[in-house]
Amino acid sequence: MILIAGTIIYKGNEMDSYFATPDRTGDSKLSEEINLVSSNPVTSGLLHSVGGLLAVLDKNRQIIALNDSFIKKLGIENPGDALGLRPGEALECVHADEQPGGCGTSRYCSTCGAAISIVTSLGENEPVERKCALSYSSKGEPSEMALLVRAHPVDIDGNKFILLFLRDITATENRAALERTFFHDINNMLNMLAQAGEILIRENNSDIAETIHTASARLLKEVALQHSLSVSEPADYRPLWKVYDLAGIIDELKSFFRGHPAGRGRELKIKGRIPHLSIKTDISALMRVLSNMVINALEATEEGGSIRVWAERQEKFLSFLVWNRGEIPREISYRIFQRNFSTKEGEGRGIGTYSMKLFGEKVLGGRVSFSTSEEEGTVFIFKHPLQE
Repeated sequence: MILIAGTIIYKGNEMDSYFATPDRTGDSKLSEEINLVSSNPVTSGLLHSVGGLLAVLDKNRQIIALNDSFIKKLGIENPGDALGLRPGEALECVHADEQPGGCGTSRYCSTCGAAISIVTSLGENEPVERKCALSYSSKGEPSEMALLVRAHPVDIDGNKFILLFLRDITATENRAALERTFFHDINNMLNMLAQAGEILIRENNSDIAETIHTASARLLKEVALQHSLSVSEPADYRPLWKVYDLAGIIDELKSFFRGHPAGRGRELKIKGRIPHLSIKTDISALMRVLSNMVINALEATEEGGSIRVWAERQEKFLSFLVWNRGEIPREISYRIFQRNFSTKEGEGRGIGTYSMKLFGEKVLGGRVSFSTSEEEGTVFIFKHPLQE
């Protein structure tokens, strides 16, 4: 089949189509197909076991079976009301009635992910997956939905059918679009602020100009770190390597946790003397690693307790260590650095320890580890490379 945008592909019986065949299955044949699929143990088992939206279509793209999730999505009580309809008609796509042939035949259908996956799967006899941007009517009001559509051909007693799997990805797509917009806009504003800080320093150097420039540059790096974390890959993050005094790093860490919610009722103690040395690092990435180590320790400490932080020079590494009294259970320790794994309730958990590894090892080139026992408590260790 050759597809030409805006051109009628099928013509006949007073029904034109700009994409897929408008042909419909007759009532008697449709009843036969419904009985055949409903009595087949494989399709019947799938319809009762698949948790997402699943429908079975015939060669004319008409629904001959659907599971409970699909029925609930359609908001109907009688499944028979959907049988014989095409997916767009059942989901009330705004373009489904634009041509007499119905779903799959309008000018819009040649770019519809659902229509493309179904027609291609029927033609090539292979599974096909596409995203579908669905404009539909909900209680008379226009609405939008993003679907991941997978069409899988099956043969039952010499008859070709399509298993149509649908997954609502609206929330995921919306979140991704908002994140892209946010990071793009905030990055532009921070770049302007950083450039303004540079101009201030050149034309009227002062303490406040230095503060503005340093804070804006630091915030710009923090946003870049956050973006790297959101896409699970820091490949696009460009470290800003500078030399920092170790005592200053520890002081900044202490200052950060003076008013931090995780530190309420708990004490952060610096153990021993801080070595007199400087390290070349990306301060934003380093502080992200260290702050997550401290937060993890504080959250594992009972109110009234304390944690300890110290640093040790070990040949080519500077080790940062954070201790707390608690022990990590063995079964949890296996997955401590896994993204999205957390023992705490609520969305957005399971990022802190994961980000230690991500930034500490992939950005800073160090090594993050921990030891834990009932007798010794838990120590998280970050070995930062020392450069000449």
